[in-house]
Amino acid sequence: MSGRRLGLAGLVLVIVGVVLIGAGAVLASYPQTGGQGWFGGMVGGQGNGPGMMGGQGMMGGQGMMGGQGMMGGPGGNPRLDNGPQPGEQGFAAGTADAPRVIQVIAGPGYAFTPSTISVQRGETITFQVTTMGPLVHEFMVGPGDAVAADQAGSAEVADIGMMQTKSLTYTFDGSGPYAFACHVPGHYEAGMHGTITVVG
Repeated sequence: MSGRRLGLAGLVLVIVGVVLIGAGAVLASYPQTGGQGWFGGMVGGQGNGPGMMGGQGMMGGQGMMGGQGMMGGPGGNPRLDNGPQPGEQGFAAGTADAPRVIQVIAGPGYAFTPSTISVQRGETITFQVTTMGPLVHEFMVGPGDAVAADQAGSAEVADIGMMQTKSLTYTFDGSGPYAFACHVPGHYEAGMHGTITVVG
């Protein structure tokens, strides 16, 4: 009797596996945003990896939430590839005509990734901010004291919902210190802010 149950359990597992493989094939055929695979290449547009949420964009890589890109470390650990930083080989400062792009993850929870950013004095940066998780966030950037005080007129994008990406371009023409933050009620107080270091 126990052998029969084992055989039945094995058959059920085979059927479930076939169904999951079929579901993966259906999802891979959905309309895409910039790459192969479901959600391939959101943010950055290089979705050339196979599989669900595949590609080299947000949540990119081979397989679900793996590989290179916004949620790209092994096993989906957050790792952003924002290219060479000031002082590193291959670094190219952003200009008003060609801003350097820095990807920022808001959440999950009350944190930004990365929480510290380096820019070159006079550099123009386009921040691409994506919310991960169910909370709605905002992204404010500018002089540290103005950002901390949620000063009106500071550069910001608001209402960044789950899996949404919004952009903000800013030129760091002073010596700093600069900062960024989310001032949705309670978020800043919970630690949702970061620092920007000016190099040069």
